[in-house]
Amino acid sequence: MMLIFSQVALLLLLQLSNAAKIIGDELSGQCNSKPILDPRPHSVSILEFGAVGDGKTLNTIAFQNAIFYLKSFADKGGAQLYVPPGKWLTGSINLTSHLTLFLEKGATILGSQDPSHWELVNPLPSYGRGVEVPGKRYRSLINGYNLHDVVITGDDGVIDGQGLVWWDWFTSHSLNYSRPHLVEFEDSEYVVVSNLSFLNTPAYNIHPVYCSNVYVFNISVSAPSESPYTVGIVPDSSDHVCIEGCNIATGYDAIVLKSGWDQYGIAYGRPSKNIHIRNVHLQSSSGSSIAFGSEMSGGISNVLVEHVHLYNSSTGIEFRTTKGRGGYIKGIVISDVEMENISTGFSASGHFGSHPDDEFDPNALPIVQDITLQNVRGTNINIAGNFTGLQESPFTSIYLSNITFSMNSSSSTSWICLDVSGYSESVIPPPCSDLDTRYSISSLAATSLLNSAGKAAVL
Repeated sequence: MMLIFSQVALLLLLQLSNAAKIIGDELSGQCNSKPILDPRPHSVSILEFGAVGDGKTLNTIAFQNAIFYLKSFADKGGAQLYVPPGKWLTGSINLTSHLTLFLEKGATILGSQDPSHWELVNPLPSYGRGVEVPGKRYRSLINGYNLHDVVITGDDGVIDGQGLVWWDWFTSHSLNYSRPHLVEFEDSEYVVVSNLSFLNTPAYNIHPVYCSNVYVFNISVSAPSESPYTVGIVPDSSDHVCIEGCNIATGYDAIVLKSGWDQYGIAYGRPSKNIHIRNVHLQSSSGSSIAFGSEMSGGISNVLVEHVHLYNSSTGIEFRTTKGRGGYIKGIVISDVEMENISTGFSASGHFGSHPDDEFDPNALPIVQDITLQNVRGTNINIAGNFTGLQESPFTSIYLSNITFSMNSSSSTSWICLDVSGYSESVIPPPCSDLDTRYSISSLAATSLLNSAGKAAVL
C-alpha cells in the first residue's frame, strides 16, 4: 500500500508539473506578440492648440481640442499628439481611437491638484460603488472608453499625478469621492502603454478594466513608500494582457489583478485571464509585489508570471479573498522569482478585504486552486509562507517546487498553514504538512489515481 501511495504522490506531482507547463506554454506568447509601434501618418503638437508648458497654465481645453481634431484621422491611419519638453498642467482628458499620445524626453504631464479639474463619473458596474467612498468617483487623468488601437508612449516622458494632496485627503478622511488614477482604459482593446515614467499617482497608475489585448512595457512607476494605497498596474476584468520590462515601486501593491467586488463582480461576470508578466522589478512598501484580489468575484485564471525580481516588500506574492466574493483564482503559474528583504514570501488569505455593502451573499464562497510556485530564491525572508484558506472552501492543489528561502535569523516561524492542501518538492525550509506530498493528497484525487493505477496493473 505504501508503494501505491508513493506512486500516487509521484503521479500527482507529474500532473501538476505538466499542467503548469501547459499554462506556461499557452501564455508565453502573450508578451512575444507585442505590437510594433509604427509611426502614425499624421501628427500635431499640443503647442498648435495653445498649450503652455510652464507648469502653471491649465491645458485641459488644449488637450481636448487637439484630441477632438485628431478624431478626423481615425479612418486615415490614425494620428499622433506630440507633447514637447515642458510641464503641461491638465485636468482629466479623454483619448480617442487610433491615437498615439507621445511625450518627448523632458515632457511632463502634471495632474492638477484642484479636484474641480477632475470630472466625476459613475462607479464601475462590477464594483457597484466607489472603492474608497460610496457613490461616484473622480475620472482618471488620462482616460479611454470603448476605444480601439490607442498608444501612450514617448522617449522617457513623465506623467506626474502630484498626488500629495490626494493622499492627505484620503488619510484625513476628507474625500467625498474615490480618488482618481493616472491612466484608465475601460472597455477598450489593443492598448499600449510604454517607454514612460509615472510618478505620484493619487491611487492607481495604470488601470485597464474590461479590456482586451493590453500591452504595458518598459515603464517605471514611483510613489513614496508612505503614500497610502498607491498601486502600480491593475489589470481588472481584462484579458490577454502583457506586462514586461517594468520597474515599479509604490506605497501599496506593485501589480495586482482584480475582477470585481462581491455581488457586483459576480453579476458582471467578466474574469481577468490570459495574463503574462515577466522581467519586472517590483517593490511594495506596505502591500504585495504581486497580488491577486481581493476583489476577484469575476474570476482570475490562466496567469503566467516569470523572471521577476521582488524586493524590500511586505509580501512577495499574495492571493486574497474572503467569504462573499464568489469567483475563483486558478490556473496560476509563477516561476523564476528572486526575492530580497521580504517579510512574507508567499501569502494566501481567505479572510482579506471588506464588502461594498450589506447585500453581499456570505454563502458565495471563492475557489482558490491550481497554483504553481516554482524556481524561487529568497534572501532575508521573515516568513516563507502563510496559507490560510476558508474552512468552508479550503485552498487546494497548491504546488511548490524548487524553492529555497534564506530566513532572517530572528524568524521563529517559517510556514503557517490552515484550510489548505497541496504538494511540494525540493522546498527549503520544508513546508508544513498540509503542503507536504506525503500527507496532503486529497482522498478524491488519491482514489482516482489509485483506480487508474489498478486498471493499469490489470492491463
